[in-house]
Amino acid sequence: MKKLITYYKMSREELLKVIFPLKEQVRNAFISVVVVVSVVALFLALVDFILGSFVSSIL
Repeated sequence: MKKLITYYKMSREELLKVIFPLKEQVRNAFISVVVVVSVVALFLALVDFILGSFVSSIL
């Protein structure tokens, strides 16, 4: 039982050291991720279209 109490106390101490992000930081990170994923998706779609057209013209 003593080990369990020690574990709980140490876990609580470590949890108090954690710095959680603010809403604004989470929102900015979310917007950044959406923008980067969108740009990469558009780039890959463009490359796919170009290579598909190139292969279709050859065949």
